[in-house]
Amino acid sequence: MAKWWRGLRSVANLPASSFGGSIRRIHQYQTIQAIPREATGRGVSARDRTIGRIPAVVFPQSLLETDASKRGVSRKQLLTADNKQIKSIIDSVGLPFFCSTTFQLQIRAGQGSSTLVESGRVLPLKIHRDEENGKILNLVFVWADDGEKLKVDVPVVFNGLDNCPGLKKGGNLRSIRSTLKLLGPAEHIPSKIEVDVSELDIEDKVLLQDVVFHPSLKLLSKNETMPVCKIVATSPVKEPEAVQA
Repeated sequence: MAKWWRGLRSVANLPASSFGGSIRRIHQYQTIQAIPREATGRGVSARDRTIGRIPAVVFPQSLLETDASKRGVSRKQLLTADNKQIKSIIDSVGLPFFCSTTFQLQIRAGQGSSTLVESGRVLPLKIHRDEENGKILNLVFVWADDGEKLKVDVPVVFNGLDNCPGLKKGGNLRSIRSTLKLLGPAEHIPSKIEVDVSELDIEDKVLLQDVVFHPSLKLLSKNETMPVCKIVATSPVKEPEAVQA
């Protein structure tokens, strides 16, 4: 069996000009090295895995359009990537953020070849894993060149837990949205959304409309008043006793 993994003040005080630089610094990871894969099928894929290669495919986001008239010229590439390198990248980035982080991709003519067939930035779309042993079976990427509009599920990370008044009173953080779906240029997609909860008290919440993104990004949600998280009480909050005269 196999399984597909996907995978206030959130940068609110940053000026628009600073978004791009901070995002690019976050994305300074290894360049993925790959080689073309001409043959397909379970048998071929199994043989690739036995020699430490992971079958992969990369294509434009436009090929995902349900309306055929909106699909661009195919830039689809069938590839294999080195298993050890992919595992190293996932370990350095963190599995939850792998599918929201863009990487440089270099496609060589063959294993050990210095001939560059094609290169560009890509975004991992899916990781196909074996449910029994967790081994990576396949990878799916989309091209993420500057200006390319992508739809990405970006993980939410909560900061300020140690200073949160509501948590200090014994409350719990209830995460309602673990990811947010964004649409925008590839170069402005963040690998994570940081939400500051350091000033939340019991029953306080952060709404989707409170989270600030780069101006070029659009939140794909029909209800922006939906909460991202909330501080809930685990037991009745004690009211201060009245002072006797």
